[in-house]
Amino acid sequence: MRKIYYILPLLFMFPAWLMGQNSATASFTASVTVIEPIEVKTTSHMNFANIDAREGGTVILHPDNTREAIGSVNLESNSEVSAAVFEVNGQNGYSYDIALPESSYILTNGSENITIKDFQSDFSSGNFSGSSQNVRVGASIYINPDQEPGVYTSQTLLQVTVNYN
Repeated sequence: MRKIYYILPLLFMFPAWLMGQNSATASFTASVTVIEPIEVKTTSHMNFANIDAREGGTVILHPDNTREAIGSVNLESNSEVSAAVFEVNGQNGYSYDIALPESSYILTNGSENITIKDFQSDFSSGNFSGSSQNVRVGASIYINPDQEPGVYTSQTLLQVTVNYN
């Protein structure tokens, strides 16, 4: 017991810093970069132009504004064909992709219908390099034999979606 009485005063003689570090502190900063929102706008709507249904078939409208007919459908050569065109804008140096409609849709003229589906684009992803980019979209329509003449339009909006990768 006497030894404790000798050791106890010795402990109080040494400064606390000799006994070890009990805590430490570091500093940091916080930051955030707000990027330009991705944007897409329609600059041209899809137009398959004039066709003669005859015995029916398929009309494929390619993104480059060319058409091809499968079956007995006849394509009028002097009509104004247009793939849908979208202008895409976003943050320089960022990449993006495009989602096309995946289902089939109906074009109507009164009680008459034409199916549109198999959407295709001139590319599925891109990189922003300081300027806007155009994306072109085509599709296929399926014409019934002796399809009723008239203008057929989609009753629901067909949508493309762009997302940053």
